[in-house]
Amino acid sequence: MDKQITILVTGASRGIGYDTVLELAKNPVNRVIALSRNEARLNTLLSKTTTNNIQILPFDLVKFDKIELATQLKNIPKIDILVNNAGVLINQPFEQLNLKDWQNIFETNFFGVVQLIQYLLPKLMAAQPAHIVNIGSMGGVQGSSKFSGLSAYSASKAAIANLTECLAEEFKEKNIKINCLALGAIQTEMLAEAFPGYEAPVTSASMAKYLAWFALNGHQFHNGKIIPVAVSTP
Repeated sequence: MDKQITILVTGASRGIGYDTVLELAKNPVNRVIALSRNEARLNTLLSKTTTNNIQILPFDLVKFDKIELATQLKNIPKIDILVNNAGVLINQPFEQLNLKDWQNIFETNFFGVVQLIQYLLPKLMAAQPAHIVNIGSMGGVQGSSKFSGLSAYSASKAAIANLTECLAEEFKEKNIKINCLALGAIQTEMLAEAFPGYEAPVTSASMAKYLAWFALNGHQFHNGKIIPVAVSTP
């Protein structure tokens, strides 16, 4: 019998995270924990599948209540794969962004990731080996094309890319691999909200298939890498 794999996916209530949970849950070996602050959407996710290997975890990464998280994960001894997918995007000219806008972006896109990795480190170390997949953006890749209105979002994703490289070095002795997928334009609700009328060349469901594969297998080929996954950007 295959060994059960425990996978935690953040930002699981919509878009790529939602579709990735459904894709991973197709294999009964996978135990998938779907994290989002939107409990209603998580319940909708559960209603879309007949599998019994999805566990929803209503949790706000910005508020980050460690006691609440400990309670919800008390029966999870190890986490084999962590997919840090939760994110927010603001499309707004730089001169119109205030400090609160920057704080909101970084609290979810960067500090939420930092706190979650720190908290889950013992469970990741128990997996032997573990794989962390950070969902970045082409906008956060040095030397890539940049787009007006995405300065705060792109800066937060650049921070995630750099964090990935740093933690790969720190986690070498812990048997934890970590990589960052720098995504291009994917047709999601978040993209539609930021760029009304724009139609991305890649669907959320098709990207989820790739992301699910990479989460399960990418650590065999990569560690500490920022990997562009894009045929187009908005």
